[in-house]
Amino acid sequence: MMKLTDDDFNRLVAYMKKNYGINLEKKRVLIEGRLSNMLVSRGFKSFKEFIDFAFADKTGNETMQLVNKLTTNHTFFMREPEHFEFLKSTVLPYFEKENASTHSLNLWCAASSTGQEPYTIVMTIDDYFGSKASSWHVNLLATDLDTDVLKTAQAGIYAEDMIKDVPKQWLTKYFTKTANNQYQVIDRLRKQITFKQFNLMNNITAQKPYDLISCRNVMIYFEQDTKNALVERFYDVTKENGYLFIGHAESVGRNTRYTYIKPAVYRKISSKSQH
Repeated sequence: MMKLTDDDFNRLVAYMKKNYGINLEKKRVLIEGRLSNMLVSRGFKSFKEFIDFAFADKTGNETMQLVNKLTTNHTFFMREPEHFEFLKSTVLPYFEKENASTHSLNLWCAASSTGQEPYTIVMTIDDYFGSKASSWHVNLLATDLDTDVLKTAQAGIYAEDMIKDVPKQWLTKYFTKTANNQYQVIDRLRKQITFKQFNLMNNITAQKPYDLISCRNVMIYFEQDTKNALVERFYDVTKENGYLFIGHAESVGRNTRYTYIKPAVYRKISSKSQH
């Protein structure tokens, strides 16, 4: 395996932190492990040679490949199930009343990886509304930094071992079995999700505010200041009385304008609201 010099390591760490907010200072072994094979297979003689080449590439394709390699995409269906239970017991009943005139829900899954989380969200919503589901317009934006995982997410096709946590009745209702024994999320639900590449360090704009933003298990890679600033940008595009879900291993800074509801759940309480 190729070895990173201190200089190469520091350049990569600085680049990822400056451009994407991701702190890889303690991830030297991960960087070496994830990049070595790619460098060898592409004929680079050293990390320096590759980094120089990637940073000089004006198309941005090389740095995107680098980012795709260095981001972590661990996810699965029904991960941290408390969020989906809370969505069903509290968030959806509130917005069913609140959005009764528009019959629409606007949501954002801000670190969607290979798609299991956004699909779990739309399945939970569909299951909650049951026979009324067809009269509701669900619009879920699912974003990630990694362009490779977004392709997987968009296809919505998963191997058998990846759907083991999906409830049996959902498997029948929301998936079709493909010819090679894989499972694909049905078209009706896939059409509710727009997959897009997005860097969470960028300015966040929204045509209309979000009823729910889910940004789980990505801020653990950010430093506190970066995290605080991101949470405040989320707040600005959250609907009055809308919700923010974060990962259970994560926390939000004390000075946030969000109101703490329960572990990993925050809310933008409007001054008028008594809820």
